[in-house]
Amino acid sequence: MKQIKVYGGNTLKGTIKISGAKNSAVALIPASILSDDIVKIDNVPNISDIYALNEILEFLGAEVTLEDGIMTINPKLIENKEVPKEISSKLRASYYFMAALLGKYKHVEMYFPGGCKIGARPIDQTLKGFEILGAKVKEENNKFIIDAEELIGGHVYLDMPSVGATINTMLVASKAKGLTIIENAAKEPEIVNVATFLNNMGAKITGAGTSEIRINGVEKLHGCFTEVIPDRIETGTYIIAGALLGNNLKIDNIIPEHVESLTLKLVEMGVDMDIGNNYIIINKCENPKPVNLKTLGYPGFPTDLQQPVTTLLTKCNGVSTLEETIYENRFQNVPYLNEMGADIDIIGKKIKIKGPTKLYGAKVTATDLRAGACLILAALVADGETIITDIEHVLRGYENLIEKLTNVGAKISLEEI
Repeated sequence: MKQIKVYGGNTLKGTIKISGAKNSAVALIPASILSDDIVKIDNVPNISDIYALNEILEFLGAEVTLEDGIMTINPKLIENKEVPKEISSKLRASYYFMAALLGKYKHVEMYFPGGCKIGARPIDQTLKGFEILGAKVKEENNKFIIDAEELIGGHVYLDMPSVGATINTMLVASKAKGLTIIENAAKEPEIVNVATFLNNMGAKITGAGTSEIRINGVEKLHGCFTEVIPDRIETGTYIIAGALLGNNLKIDNIIPEHVESLTLKLVEMGVDMDIGNNYIIINKCENPKPVNLKTLGYPGFPTDLQQPVTTLLTKCNGVSTLEETIYENRFQNVPYLNEMGADIDIIGKKIKIKGPTKLYGAKVTATDLRAGACLILAALVADGETIITDIEHVLRGYENLIEKLTNVGAKISLEEI
């Protein structure tokens, strides 16, 4: 097991370069097996979720190399066999293999995916998409057996704009006969990244990034090259760090439009930022104004930044509110923030943050990926030493976290326990 130790209160100055997006890479890698030839994916982040996906690829028989951020995947020798529970349960994104294997072989057997315990996270919308395209789904003891004599395009209306269901339906529809229309589709940039990858392979997808996506199925998909977009959640996390402790802290290699829902709120708070074409330079805000936030699907405020931004809200001069509309169990960071000196009340799906409050070092636990990011931000700004346990959650989603923060002045270290 690992833990992180942080000595807080140090100014952050210099440049942090943003890595490839976790939420794109974990979908692009399973999508690669739809190809009949070798694919290459650039800007792949060096995080534990990628290793877990590699484990599934290699179990199925794919040849995989990862060097200097470029992943090369040869799917020619893949054998479609049951994906065992011990590897599918390591991460949520394993269910993208469910869609890719179904699309390519019309049959898949695998167990319910894993991931952070931040709510129910059902896959009913994904299964609904599969069934509309002609698949039959059986569930036995948390194991799914999905078959299709033939995959035929259909009209899929998602009850909510789920990122996972949108991507999974696109993957299957790319190999189905005829036209598939996904209505109420999610609009996240990661979906555009996946659609571009599939189109580079020879798929015929239009409308990605809008609420209606159209896919004309094709018989074969070929090898190609693609690049993972910059990680907007990592970007947002370090932007928040800059608003807490920055002195001309530069967040580089970003797409500013992807984090507008955050930066517009920071402007409302009074944070000093210089936004360029592919960077943001940010300074500590001495007296931020309180704001009200509500998580929504893109382009709304992302649920993955809800927990990290809570640390900044403890510094606002007044009462801020934050409503979580995506996951029902995403306030597990709050008791630990309160232990560190915050004044936060949980009221149903909302939290009320009274500020400003001074934060103090403590021993806390990362209950999930973004809760861990929140606590790291709190530790960076707190007085004294903070120890964060169960930090493996955070290492799933942030590449070279310790190195990046150390390089800009943080006192932070990773320890084995």
